[in-house]
Amino acid sequence: MADAPPSRPRRIPAFVVSLALVAGAGAAGLNVAVRRTVGSVTRAADATESLSPSNGRFVNYLLVGSDSREGASESDADFAVVGDEGDVSGRRSDTLMILHHDLGSGTLSLLSVPRDLWVKIGDGEKSQRVNTAYQLGRDVLVRTVQNALGIPVHHYLEVDFRGFKTIVDAVGGVEVCVEHLSRDRNTGLYLRPGCRRLDGVRALAYARSRKFEERIGDEWVRDGTGDLGRATRQRAFVGALARSAVSGIADNPFRAGLAASEGLSALVTDEELNLVAMVRSLAPSMAGGVGSFSLPVVFDRVGEASVLRLGKGSDAVLAFFAGEGPAPAQDGEDPEEPAEG
Repeated sequence: MADAPPSRPRRIPAFVVSLALVAGAGAAGLNVAVRRTVGSVTRAADATESLSPSNGRFVNYLLVGSDSREGASESDADFAVVGDEGDVSGRRSDTLMILHHDLGSGTLSLLSVPRDLWVKIGDGEKSQRVNTAYQLGRDVLVRTVQNALGIPVHHYLEVDFRGFKTIVDAVGGVEVCVEHLSRDRNTGLYLRPGCRRLDGVRALAYARSRKFEERIGDEWVRDGTGDLGRATRQRAFVGALARSAVSGIADNPFRAGLAASEGLSALVTDEELNLVAMVRSLAPSMAGGVGSFSLPVVFDRVGEASVLRLGKGSDAVLAFFAGEGPAPAQDGEDPEEPAEG
């Protein structure tokens, strides 16, 4: 097996930026928007039952980006490439992250959990990739993260493809720049060279792209880095999304309130999460930024499947997010793609 050096988070869900938009503004109108939207948030009883009790020192939020097509319609502009529930077998967590809020220092830290991480599912009945736990229920996913990684989960937040598009559209779109003609025929992505503002549909095609190609000379050249390349593009996208949200607050507070409302209404949360209290708690911390961490992993194979396992240095990262150790070094520059084991 080959060690894979830590990288920045593979992807940051759009709802993280939506929450930053709400919490970082400090405008009374945004708090009003949150209060008015609380009733439209979907509450998940199954996510609630497996949560850890609060400890008064820190709060861990499990952030889930689902690949669910629930609510998709044939009238959607991207229906041909995204499909609906009948086109996708089950549901998986396309994105898993832990947002850690230290109540003493007020610092925020974000840990990405690779979706191909090989772990014991639920209470240890079987082993599988971590992203498959979501298919068995939100309670199983919460228990899997807590038991396999030793990280308590206090609250649960989830968004699906439809919610992602809602958030992007709510902030007025996001500017993305590409050097070459780019495409992904699987997601319907097609971008001409230069910069342009993407709406929710095109942004989702960009964020989902795993078979990203660029037209170099007379040939289409595939990005061979797979999910690592997608992660790089997604980090750039998240930065652009954050800038769109922040500029929206400054330029049009009314629009910011609307974006907050639409973004929060796209969420699924546990039953115990008080969104207004969460906004108030996170607001002072958002101004200081969010620390970025990822798990050191190693490549391995289970049968014919390529998977990831926890690697050297992962204990220190997990101890920090469990509230049992100091903060390790944050992610630096992107490393080279790790070798197969």
